[in-house]
Amino acid sequence: MKRKSLFLLVMTIMMVLLTSCWSKKELTDLAFVSAMGIDKTKNGRYELTFQIINPGNVAGLQGGGGTQSPPVTIYSASGDNLVEASRRASARISRRLYYAHTNLVVIGEKLAREEGINILIDSIDRDPEFRITTSLVIANQSSAADLVKALTPVDKIPANKIMKTLEFTQRKWGENLKVSFQEVMRSLESPGGEALVSGFRLVGNPQQAEKLDNLQQSAPEATLRASGIAVFKNGKLIDWLYNSPARGSVWILDKIQGTDINIDWKGKKRSACLSNSSSKNGCICKNEKRKTLRVRSHSRRRRSWRSGGPC
Repeated sequence: MKRKSLFLLVMTIMMVLLTSCWSKKELTDLAFVSAMGIDKTKNGRYELTFQIINPGNVAGLQGGGGTQSPPVTIYSASGDNLVEASRRASARISRRLYYAHTNLVVIGEKLAREEGINILIDSIDRDPEFRITTSLVIANQSSAADLVKALTPVDKIPANKIMKTLEFTQRKWGENLKVSFQEVMRSLESPGGEALVSGFRLVGNPQQAEKLDNLQQSAPEATLRASGIAVFKNGKLIDWLYNSPARGSVWILDKIQGTDINIDWKGKKRSACLSNSSSKNGCICKNEKRKTLRVRSHSRRRRSWRSGGPC
């Protein structure tokens, strides 16, 4: 009798613990957002642009199928805040926006300069679906909507194109860096309140970039490219860094992984490829107005093809 009672008790407990998922979400009811763009309209409202994946079209393109449908669909909505704009989008989308797979957030340059990004980052960080590892970029000389709407060759998901480009150029050239929300939040909360965020821009006609015809050319008329590093002070965009200043900033932060340096040798330009670089910084204050920053870098040098060997 005791054994039977014990068995019934164990079965009852198991029935309670092994219940089905109470918060299940059907895939057919979700719209997977791969990228989101944030702009400010002329009347002061936030405009959100959502890049939503079309799973069937992506699978067909990757498998070499003959589908002519785009791999992503774009929806836009506006509101007085991010929550309102996101909920207003439900009037246009037949599925619930799902942000757990959002890999990229693009913020327009005008919004970053005039209002800053502190409020935006705080709002996104409070959303339980958003990941703090999501990458952040600033639209340089373009709107965030233009970047999110653009279709890209090779990488069928435009968000993947931007992230892979930043990762590759940081490793090979060093004038851009890939940063996440977590890294930006830490930088803005530091004593100086400064942060560096890579910029991206659309080169070409924005309307042409949205069409599949643009991808049917060997040299697309409109493309996305990394462009500069945005400098933030107290949450607001104050300047852009390009070329050597941009690479120097990444070097000082000890985030440069590889680059190429030209050296004058016997009257000719020689190229030295640096890899596995590590830096140590030190600041020397000569007076109140002048400071000297010394950077010691240790790298392995390899010959390049311009000096007779592979880089």
